[in-house]
Amino acid sequence: MHWTKITGWMLALALPLMAAAQQGSGVKKRPNIVYIMSDDHGYQAVSAYGYGLNHTPNIDRLAKEGVLFTQATVTNSLCAPSRAVLLTGKHSFINGKIDNEARFDWNQDNFAKQLQQHGYQTALIGKIHMDGLPQGFDYSAVLIDQGEYYNPNFIINGKKQQVPGYVTDLTTDMTLDWIAKRDTAKPFCVLFHQKAPHREWLPALRHIAEYTKLKVKEPSTLFDDYKGRGTAARTAEMNILKDMNWAGDSKIPPAMMDELGLKQTLTWDKAAYTNNLGRMTPDERKAWDAVYDPIMADFKKRYPSMSKTELMRWRYQRYMQDYLGTVAAVDDGVGRLLDFLKTNGLDENTIVIYTSDQGFYLGEHGWFDKRFMYEESLRTPLLIRYPAEIPQGKRSASLVQNLDFAPTLLDYAGVAVPKDMQGRSFRKLLNGKDTSWRDAIYYTYYEYPSIHMVKRHYGVRTNRYKLIHFYYDVDEWELYDLEKDPHEMKNVYNDPAYASVRKNLYKKLVQLRKQYKDSDANDQRFLQVAVKKQQ
Repeated sequence: MHWTKITGWMLALALPLMAAAQQGSGVKKRPNIVYIMSDDHGYQAVSAYGYGLNHTPNIDRLAKEGVLFTQATVTNSLCAPSRAVLLTGKHSFINGKIDNEARFDWNQDNFAKQLQQHGYQTALIGKIHMDGLPQGFDYSAVLIDQGEYYNPNFIINGKKQQVPGYVTDLTTDMTLDWIAKRDTAKPFCVLFHQKAPHREWLPALRHIAEYTKLKVKEPSTLFDDYKGRGTAARTAEMNILKDMNWAGDSKIPPAMMDELGLKQTLTWDKAAYTNNLGRMTPDERKAWDAVYDPIMADFKKRYPSMSKTELMRWRYQRYMQDYLGTVAAVDDGVGRLLDFLKTNGLDENTIVIYTSDQGFYLGEHGWFDKRFMYEESLRTPLLIRYPAEIPQGKRSASLVQNLDFAPTLLDYAGVAVPKDMQGRSFRKLLNGKDTSWRDAIYYTYYEYPSIHMVKRHYGVRTNRYKLIHFYYDVDEWELYDLEKDPHEMKNVYNDPAYASVRKNLYKKLVQLRKQYKDSDANDQRFLQVAVKKQQ
C-alpha cells in the first residue's frame, strides 16, 4: 500500500482520537460570546432585580443560571458614548466619543478587532448609533441613527435596505440567522444590540393590548421638588409632566393636541408621532388604532377637568405602559436566543451577557431619560451566564463598569489585553478565584447645553458614598450617603458631619482622574468644542 494512503488513513482515525483526548485532558475550546445590549433598559425593569414593575422571565434565566451584578455602572450615561466605551475599553475623554454629537473614530483599536485578528468570527447586529461603517466585524447589520420600531431601515454590510417587521424581532432574527450560518470551525462573538426600550416606545402589536391595561406602581419620588439638591436637578428638562412629548411619547394624535390646546414640548413632537406610526402597514396601523384610539378618546373627555397631579399620574402610566411593552419583546428575544443555543448544543460553551447602554429613570424624581450620575441613570442591569466557568445563582455587588467589558471578553478569548485599555477583566470575580476589586468608579458627562439640559459633571462613587462636581455654567458639589439616603434626596456636601468623608472622596477623585488621565485640560478642550457648536 502506498505510504501517503496509509498516512491519510491513520490521520482520519487520529484526529477524532486527538480531539477526544483534548476533551478528556481538560483542554477547552475558546468560548463563543453573545453580548446583548438593549437601549435605555433600567435595571428596575428587569424582574430579577426585584422592583416588581414587570416580568422578564427570559432575562431572569441568566440570573438563575449565572451571575447578577447589583452595582454595575457606566462611565458616561449616554447611548453612543457608552457603546464607544464598550468597544474600546477606554473612557470617553480618551476614545473621543464624549457625547452623541462627536464623531467616533472607527480606525482606533477595539476589542472586536482584536478578536478578529485572533481567529474569531465577529458580527454587530442592531443599534450602534455611531456614524461610519463599523470596523472589527465580519458582518454588520446596523440601524441608522436611533432606528425605527416598525419596518426599519438597516445598513447591512454597508448597504441600506428597509426590512419589513418589528425591529426587536428583526434584530433577533438576524442574530440567530448569523449564528446558524457561521463558520463552525471558528469561535464567534456577536454584539446583539436592541433598539428597545428607547424613546418613543412603540411596543410590538402582540403586546399592546396587555400592556396598555397595566397599572404600574408609582415611585415614591414621582413628585420630587428637588429641594435637597442643587441647580442641576432643579433645571434639568426631563420631567414626565413638563418635558415629555404629548404626541410622540404619550401617543396623543396631533389633531387631538390641537383640539385640546396642547403645545409641542419639542419641535419634533408631532413629527415623531406621524413618522413613527406612518411606517406601519395598513393592517399594523389598524391593529394599533384599535387599542390606542379608545385610550385617547377617554383622555379627551377627562383632560379638561384633570389637575396637574392627575395629569402627571396619567402621563406616568402611559409612559410606563409603552416602555414596559417594548421591554417585553426584548425579553422574548433573549428567550429565543437561549433556546436556540441549547437546541444547537452551544449553550455550555457560550458566554451570554445581558446589559443596557446605561440606566434610565422610570419616574423616579419625576423623570424619564438618563445622563445624571444619580443611581437610576448610573447603574445598569448586568447578568452573565457561562456554564463552563460561572456558578449558578450568584449575585455580586462589585463595582464593575462598562469600561471592563472589552478586557473581560478578551481575557475569556485568550487574547492579550492591550495596555492602553483602561478597564479590568472581571473574569476572576465571576469564577470566584479572586474577590478583590476596585473600591471606587469614575464618571463623566459632557452633553450640555443640549436636550434635557443636564449640566456637565464628573464624580466618584464608592460602595456607600458619591461625590459629584457640576461645572460649566455652575460650580457646585454634591455628596450623597447611599446607605442612609438611597434615593439621593439630600446633598450633604456642606454637612460638618461628613467633612472627613468629603475629604477622602476628594482625594479618591483626584487619584482616579490621574489614573484615567483625565484633567481640567480635558474639560476645557471639550468646553471649547461646545462653545464653537453654539456660535
